[in-house]
Amino acid sequence: MSKRKTETADPGRDPYLDREREKYESPVPSREYIIEQLENQARPLSRKDLAELFGLEDEDALEGLRRRLKAMERDGQLVRNRRNGYVVVDNEELVRGRIRSSADGSGVVHPDRPGPNVYLAPREMRRLLNGDRVVVRLTGDDEQGRPGGELVEIIEHANHEIAGRYYEESGIGFVVPNNKRLHQDLIIPAADRNGAKHGELVTAEVVSQPSQRRQPIGRIIEVFGTQIAPGDEVAVAARTHGIPVEWPDEVLRESERFGDQVPAENKTGRRDLRELPLVTIDGADARDFDDAVYCEPTRSGWKLIVAIADVATYVTTDSALDTEAAERGNSVYFPRNVVPMLPETLSNGLCSLNPEVDRLCMVCEMQINPEGQLTRSHFYEGVMNSSARLTYEDVDAIHNHRDPSLRRQHQGLLKHIEHLYEVFHAMRRDREQRGALDFDTTESVIEFDGAGQVADVHPAERTDAHRLIEECMVKANVATARFLRRHRIPALYRVHEPPAEERLKNLREFLAQTGLRLGGGDEPTPGDYAELIEQIRKRPDRHLIETIMLRSMMAAEYRPDNAGHFGLALDAYAHFTSPIRRYPDLIVHRAIKHVLSKQPIEAFQYTEDQLVTVGEHCSMTDRRAEEATRDATMTLKCRFMAARLGEEFTGVISGVTSFGLFVELDDLFVDGLIHITNLEQDFFHFDAIGHRLVGERTGKEYRLTDRIRVRLAQVNIDDGKIDFDPIAHPLGPDGEPLPQPARGERPDRGKRSRKGGARSRRRRR
Repeated sequence: MSKRKTETADPGRDPYLDREREKYESPVPSREYIIEQLENQARPLSRKDLAELFGLEDEDALEGLRRRLKAMERDGQLVRNRRNGYVVVDNEELVRGRIRSSADGSGVVHPDRPGPNVYLAPREMRRLLNGDRVVVRLTGDDEQGRPGGELVEIIEHANHEIAGRYYEESGIGFVVPNNKRLHQDLIIPAADRNGAKHGELVTAEVVSQPSQRRQPIGRIIEVFGTQIAPGDEVAVAARTHGIPVEWPDEVLRESERFGDQVPAENKTGRRDLRELPLVTIDGADARDFDDAVYCEPTRSGWKLIVAIADVATYVTTDSALDTEAAERGNSVYFPRNVVPMLPETLSNGLCSLNPEVDRLCMVCEMQINPEGQLTRSHFYEGVMNSSARLTYEDVDAIHNHRDPSLRRQHQGLLKHIEHLYEVFHAMRRDREQRGALDFDTTESVIEFDGAGQVADVHPAERTDAHRLIEECMVKANVATARFLRRHRIPALYRVHEPPAEERLKNLREFLAQTGLRLGGGDEPTPGDYAELIEQIRKRPDRHLIETIMLRSMMAAEYRPDNAGHFGLALDAYAHFTSPIRRYPDLIVHRAIKHVLSKQPIEAFQYTEDQLVTVGEHCSMTDRRAEEATRDATMTLKCRFMAARLGEEFTGVISGVTSFGLFVELDDLFVDGLIHITNLEQDFFHFDAIGHRLVGERTGKEYRLTDRIRVRLAQVNIDDGKIDFDPIAHPLGPDGEPLPQPARGERPDRGKRSRKGGARSRRRRR
């Protein structure tokens, strides 16, 4: 049987040939053209076949093809079969993505491109750890109807250092990871224990990744001691979640070359905004200022200018700075520290829009009509000089409380602040009109004393000054997305998909128990959600219903394919406003600059497939930052509560599980667990749909957002866990206990749903 002949493809028809010629003296076919031709051939091709296909004969071209194919394998675009034939990934059979593991040793692959998650059985996870990037082959649905897969190739290992607690048993040393998603312990040889003792918190370097037959092997590089010392909570949280903390020497050297002043030659060719009273408005503890605003009325509404730090001028794609920024993905803001995406010489210096110094900026100039809608916008490079560094509290005091001292201090800015509030109120009306979601959530603030100890925990105050800046940034991001779409240049959008079918089903089943319904059928709109929020605004169980509605939402992510933003009720949205602290914003700036320079779109430095990978990575670092911040915050809250053992508090049930109740304390916003063994001596049934525990014998019911009085029983600072004992439940609005049914009498609302139910029994002591 004769071998099938490989036809010839004309390299001159490569749509990205110009881009390749700019990069390389001897260009080879682009990644896009290689994938296109492999798909056209509809069969695997070897490197020799591909060279023949593209007519490549000289040694430089053949070496260039070899390197390109190797890079495409490394990035998960191609895999080789047993006959060394290249196959395109992200087809009907092969999927690439990132692993998210479970405590039982199984895992799911979150695909880089939109599609269902792929389930991996524990046997497929033996060589993997949480966060690894892989290529898997679909093998069909498993017993539970989930798409199943088998491991084909590991693209990248995500865990190089692991924080955890060191133990020794029968002479064998191992580290149990703090991150509960890391389902394998790390074996530590005797020579690599670095003086660590049994039970101490450590950081270990992964020397050898797990294999099919053994666990990962590591060596200890840092010892924290038996407890997390005050000030170490950030370091432990960062290492637990793999957040880079140290700066490579080359990155620091590059950042220090720029100095602290903008050279005169960098200001030429830019629009001069230094006479315009642009101001920054941020939190009192902010140190990097990446956005400034200005507004003035016009005949058709307002002219709104949002000026953003021009980071792309300093952080270029061929630099160590860019490599490190891409790896970090974003800055991580802890309660009293920040792990920045860029070194402080840039993030707090040359790239920060500090007052009364010249700074380079990217400008989005918009026309807002009286209805608060964006009618026109354009972008340009500018140079500015911030007139003032204002805080949210300053602006609120100036505008709403008419503070005489602050109004005298900022006399020249008063009318401009008034104009900002005018356009803000118009934009808020537009937000409400289009049905954007506006959940009333509250965050906590941790205050420290002079010795660095936690002095207080209290709810953050959110004023119209916060909302003003938020609306200005949203409008600039909308203008950015429109610009990118209009010029058809590849970039990253901030995508928020509509709720998934299963989540909608659970939400509707819950709402049915409350006498409410969500409109929109199988495809509800943001307006349907907004209408429901308005209906429940005055209900006493509003917080409960909003909590369940929030849980029905998908997580936002970065993707090159625009699918709109459900929560903001927008058909396109892209992050433009924070390039100091978000890498996707930096990519968007580069796309805008490319268009402004009038270069061909085909010559843009990012391919669509590269953006898929970068978007997935930045979505992961976004989630990673949230988890690390939550861990560090909980450690600090535990430290604050440890001195209050035995005290009584009032709170609300914030979570209901088969093993107990989570309670959030009033004012402190501290969460803890009432284990089911500490409830009444009864059999409790867990109603997953109704979010409640119901006593089989007593009919006693614990529901999400019920008010309850508890006693602080135990605090574990290292594990970030707080335990409560119940005292009185449920409580009325006045904090007094409500009457309960007599023993054996079941209340109407105690009718439990058999679906998804679990039976839990109080342990007899």
